[in-house]
Amino acid sequence: MIQPSLISYSLTSFPSPALLDVASISADRILLLDSYFSVVIFHGITVAQWRNTGYQNQPEHQAFAQLLLAPHDDVEIIIRDRFPVPRLVVCDQHGSQARFLLAKLNPSATYNNEGSPGTDVIFTDDVNLQVFFEHRQKLAVQSS
Repeated sequence: MIQPSLISYSLTSFPSPALLDVASISADRILLLDSYFSVVIFHGITVAQWRNTGYQNQPEHQAFAQLLLAPHDDVEIIIRDRFPVPRLVVCDQHGSQARFLLAKLNPSATYNNEGSPGTDVIFTDDVNLQVFFEHRQKLAVQSS
């Protein structure tokens, strides 16, 4: 089984691994999901707005321009060395292509159970990993 990886890019820290959870989504981050057959670059809503405004083209915002390029540089390395070549999806938070990322994340915040404030809510009927494990534990210790 191939374990997807999620890397978080931010202006305040170096690229770092992130949990495969909806709590990893933040407005000021870029996420890179590598699930072997597809690679997703996901821009938080604030990053997408800054990009659309053109801050990366202004000389005083070179750090932001480097933030936008960092995931693309990593994707080039991934695509160059992999066969079959993965599908590349570049998307923004709340965009239609964001489903490629949201489908791989643990739905710890859904419309049924609101997560911590500020996290994205995934509209799904799936249970989160913690609820699944609790249910499996009950079944394992239950006498027949």
